[in-house]
Amino acid sequence: MREILSVLESDARATPDRIAALTGIAEDEVRTAIAAWEADGVIRRYKAVVDWDRAGDSRVTAFVDVTVAPERGRGFDDVAERIAKFREIRAVHLVSGAQDLRVEVEGASMKEVADFVAQKLSGVERVTATSTHFLLRRYKDDGQLLTDPEPDQRLSVMP
Repeated sequence: MREILSVLESDARATPDRIAALTGIAEDEVRTAIAAWEADGVIRRYKAVVDWDRAGDSRVTAFVDVTVAPERGRGFDDVAERIAKFREIRAVHLVSGAQDLRVEVEGASMKEVADFVAQKLSGVERVTATSTHFLLRRYKDDGQLLTDPEPDQRLSVMP
């Protein structure tokens, strides 16, 4: 059944009959599996990968590494959940390494993102340090290349 999820992950608009044709699984089984996964929260939502630069929307994205003071018996979940509730936050991940969380923040300008980090994110209880990295250019997003392929430079060959 992983095949069904893989098809949907790469193309959220794939219909059950198309998925059945690609995977060899009966269309009724595909429909039943998708309905169950939607009900169980395995499939959270369907989405499009948008190249916002091409759409003319100038968004600013930053990846913020967050250090959290450990507290016995609490772990990182409570801090991550509090951070995730801010509207500016696009993603929160627990990571290995020197920092504990990697947070993706989005705003209208660098100043807006910087103000959010300084005033809101760093003020969250148990957050002890942040390190902000502004995104300069996206080359690939959610598995989708965002760059145009280079034109074919080969010379034509005549038979």
